[in-house]
Amino acid sequence: MTKYEQHEVENVGDYTQWIRPIRKGYKMACCDCNLVHDLDFRVRKEWRGLVIEFRARRNSKETKQLRKAQEK
Repeated sequence: MTKYEQHEVENVGDYTQWIRPIRKGYKMACCDCNLVHDLDFRVRKEWRGLVIEFRARRNSKETKQLRKAQEK
């Protein structure tokens, strides 16, 4: 099973600290429900400047493993 980094929540608006993810295969798990998503990021140059884009998909296998580990 993948190890997940824990990011502490800051006081301002209950956001986490700023995170610098890897571009491909970054995994994000919800701390409440342990739902895991795979995220890919890219930076594109457009007429208005640089644009950051990301896509996400649910990772059912990792979600199941993480939830099972939390039950113990």
